[in-house]
Amino acid sequence: MSEALYKKLGLVNTREMFKKAMEGKYAIPAYNFNNMEQLQAIVGACAESGSPVIIQVSSGARKYANQTLLRYMAEGAVQMVRNDLKSNIPICLHLDHGDTFELCKSCIETGFSSVMIDGSAHPYEENIALTKKVVEFAHPFDVTVEGELGVLAGIEDDVKAEQHTYTDPKQVEDFVKRTGVDSLAISIGTSHGAYKFKPGQPVPPLRFDILKEIEKKLPGFPIVLHGASSVPQEYVEMVNKFGGAMKGAVGVPEEQLREAAKSAVCKINIDSDGRLVVTGVIRKVFAEKPAEFDPRKYLGPARDELKKLLVHKNQNVLGSAGRA
Repeated sequence: MSEALYKKLGLVNTREMFKKAMEGKYAIPAYNFNNMEQLQAIVGACAESGSPVIIQVSSGARKYANQTLLRYMAEGAVQMVRNDLKSNIPICLHLDHGDTFELCKSCIETGFSSVMIDGSAHPYEENIALTKKVVEFAHPFDVTVEGELGVLAGIEDDVKAEQHTYTDPKQVEDFVKRTGVDSLAISIGTSHGAYKFKPGQPVPPLRFDILKEIEKKLPGFPIVLHGASSVPQEYVEMVNKFGGAMKGAVGVPEEQLREAAKSAVCKINIDSDGRLVVTGVIRKVFAEKPAEFDPRKYLGPARDELKKLLVHKNQNVLGSAGRA
């Protein structure tokens, strides 16, 4: 097999990233992007804070911006980091919530260095079969594969579920052994979207008891948390102040994410926070300067504010700053 395309683009897979993260008791940030400004904020924040980074493309992002274009954007981001920002942080390009073998295959063939195959909506044996098929295709290209056991509630792009199904620790060892996956996404109480818990009620703690049981079954194995945006209330308030209607939006407390990052959880996915910041800032600009019509004048401030938030995430929540 010839050299994987992603290596020619200056990308890396997650294998060494996760090994170092588990040794260092921190988590790699996995940030979703849909456009240039989000991508600039992500790689700029990680270069500034010295953090490794996984830049993620969801199925919704592929439909919105085109998979090939997003890959070229990622390639350009690597060059920006290396040439303009003078940083050598490791950068992985990852497919988030791939739901078919064909989609994963397409991403691998066009330069992605990591893919997720999410078979969690299928019965257990079908999930194993689908995940194993992706692994057997990906590994000869040295592309790493993330699988999932358990179901997260909430809505994000095409991923929708009404209720949680917590990951069963009794299944994880069998699943990993039979599929050959490189990391495992689990369900311990996080959820997709900006409305993770019931408004006005105490936020329930993550099920660290389940996580500990999984760690016992899979010692030293990389674990992933999806749906881990903290939904900062200052940006919820900004959205609402300038015409939005996001009442009751609440996320996972940052201190719980930091606790998770000190365990076998070495990848934490964050998407909604980025959407929230960008939306809040754009609404503010439109409200304060209603005659503005230059996209640079509202996308630029949104990009800069997102970068500031992500530096905070890397330094104070994930513990990944200075780990590159």
